[in-house]
Amino acid sequence: MAGKQLSQRHQATFDGIRQTDPDGEEFWSARDLAPVLEYQDWRNFMQVVDKARMACAQSGRQPEDHFGDVTKMVAIGSGAQRSVPDVHLSRYACYLIVQNGDPSKPVVANGQTYFAMQTRRQELADEAKFAQLSEDEKRLAIRNELAAHNKHLAAAAKDAGVETSLDYAVFQDHGYKGLYGGLGAKDIRARKALKKSQKILDHMGSTELAANLFRATQTEEKLRRDQVHGKVQANQTHHEVGRKVRQTIKELGGTMPENLSAPDKSIQ
Repeated sequence: MAGKQLSQRHQATFDGIRQTDPDGEEFWSARDLAPVLEYQDWRNFMQVVDKARMACAQSGRQPEDHFGDVTKMVAIGSGAQRSVPDVHLSRYACYLIVQNGDPSKPVVANGQTYFAMQTRRQELADEAKFAQLSEDEKRLAIRNELAAHNKHLAAAAKDAGVETSLDYAVFQDHGYKGLYGGLGAKDIRARKALKKSQKILDHMGSTELAANLFRATQTEEKLRRDQVHGKVQANQTHHEVGRKVRQTIKELGGTMPENLSAPDKSIQ
């Protein structure tokens, strides 16, 4: 009951300061959010905003998509106004700010709980929807998610020193070899009887795609968390993560990815 009341209270407070731009997109003003989180000093709050920007960049997202620097007119008495800096925030940016806020402030600690509850609620809703999808719909959903995460992985690999297209192909091959028991992209393509022009990921079922999604997300996280430098170490990291995913599949009694049957049709 307490959790429900907490969620309702913060939902009302948070949505109460939500605004909409001329295009119908929602946003929050940092000037409005600061006092809600009990930050009276703008400079102190901006330190939290800057930490949130950094966390956004480290996650592989573009900070400018979530943090928009603007100016805002405020009243200073006698009908006069002056321009002050402000930041237009996306919902994700607000989440990052709360996560990087001072947990000794009760409202920040409660906000962290609120976002955790909202995230879990969305996860449960997504899981229920996903379970109702057909196999082809599941393939498409995971393939789209994997395409997005591969961009984040490529950015993390580039930061680690994987610079050229050839470097990245070698990097990707190390991940495949870890997950597929030594089989690289060329070997996997041969097992699936694919032409050179056909994409491996478009000829995977939902289970195989899910294993590769886990490989990609965990490799990106490890590259950033361990601050990996140099393409050799990056390759080793990708191979290690792929091998760990394979080991987990084995321990759970699952079918090795190279032994999973390929769908009749390309996901395209």
